[in-house]
Parts: sequence; structure tokens; C-alpha cells
Amino acid sequence: MVCLGNICRSPLAEGIMRYRIDKAGLDWEVDSAGTAGYHVGEAPHRLSQKVAKLNGIDIGQQQCRQFVQEDMQQFDRIYVMDSSNYNDVRRISAGLWNDNKTDLLLNELYPGQNRNVPDPWYGEEDGYHKVFDMIDKACEAIVKKYSTFQ
Repeated sequence: MVCLGNICRSPLAEGIMRYRIDKAGLDWEVDSAGTAGYHVGEAPHRLSQKVAKLNGIDIGQQQCRQFVQEDMQQFDRIYVMDSSNYNDVRRISAGLWNDNKTDLLLNELYPGQNRNVPDPWYGEEDGYHKVFDMIDKACEAIVKKYSTFQ
């Protein structure tokens, strides 16, 4: 799960996906990262933590990290939150880029529409709730789609 700073959207996506994976009894690895190193080592944004906790998910132990080229090899699927993140992941991955394993998260709900998960960073708490709901629905779709391969 990748966004710009790994502080708002991708930590929520990691937490939601972990919750859904555990609930489904799957043995999947999930992680999150940012394409920029603005918040490396920090905990997720306080509003991301609050909204996650209100939904029964604790993301307070996560630490922001930056996406690295080797992530393209380590993970089977890489979901990005918006088209800018997609382009940044492609640039960072360089020769390891794999178009078949990288996609916008919301394409799991709206195939081929390339919809962005909006960045709630500059907004109020309600934006974090909206983003949580979007990500949750996409994560639910991913678990349904890929758990049949398990």
C-alpha cells in the first residue's frame, strides 16, 4: 500500500488490509510505504489513527517508511492511492518495474477508471472517515478476489 508520505492513506490501507486478512484467516504479508521520505520513522497521522481506532483497528505501532526499488520484487501486489503515486513508484522501481503487479487501489472497485483515493492531509476529520470507507471497500474486494487463490 503506497501513498505520498506514508502518513495518512497507506497506513490506513495497511491496517485495514491486516484486519481483513486476519478476519479471513489468510496468511498474507502486508506493508505500506510512501514515495517521499517526509515522515520516515513517524507514526501515522493522528486522525488516521483516530479513525482507524473508531473502526476497531489500531495502527499506532506503524512507522512511516519510504518505498524502495526492492519493494517491487518483495511484494506480489503493489497498490497505490493515486496516479501521482503510481508514476513515482514506477520511477523509483526503475529497471525492476512490473506493470502487472502495480495498480491504483480503487481499480479493484472501479476497474480501469483509475480513480484516486483523495489525500486527507489538509482537511478535517470527515475526510479521513471518507478515505477509510473507500479503502475498506477496496480491501474487502481484494480479499474476496485473491483469497480464492490461497
